[in-house]
Amino acid sequence: MATVAILALQGAFAEHGRALDRLGADHFEIRQRSDLGKPFDALIIPGGESTVIGKLLMDLGLLSPLRDRIVKGLPVFGTCAGLIVLSKRVIGGTPSLATMDITARRNAYGRQLGSFHTEDRFGDLDKLPMTFIRAPCIDSVGDGVEVLSRVDGRIVAARQGRQLATAFHPELTDDLTVHRYFLEEIAGLRV
Repeated sequence: MATVAILALQGAFAEHGRALDRLGADHFEIRQRSDLGKPFDALIIPGGESTVIGKLLMDLGLLSPLRDRIVKGLPVFGTCAGLIVLSKRVIGGTPSLATMDITARRNAYGRQLGSFHTEDRFGDLDKLPMTFIRAPCIDSVGDGVEVLSRVDGRIVAARQGRQLATAFHPELTDDLTVHRYFLEEIAGLRV
């Protein structure tokens, strides 16, 4: 059985865990460097505050080992701040893992009052619910990056190889489409 690690430094890591539970996927939380010794087949980086996540990754000695694993092909899914953490370029912030060839714009929809809920298409799939909280967007993508979703003309989901990033929070809805897509299409796991 494959196992998914969830970076549990801050943000909605528990909600990602509940989504994985509903899909029957084994998972555990990464909180410190010693957790990297446990075997895992994929990684989820939840939302939160991207600068805090970046600082904690560095302070806890997680940044280089996780970056190395992602560069070597570890499937990774970043939501909201996780999208920013994966981005090679960040408008209004500093890159941290910098493994995905995208340019993220922090707080693209404004502060907390700019949070909203909508429905839109995701890749070739039907519309699904999307919750945006102080959300970023993707300003531009490099070669080899597939745009999976746009809302009001802004890129809000993209894939590059075994990396998936969404500006919205699929873990805050009952819809499991994006988590299932990550596990099956990105990570090649059965659920």
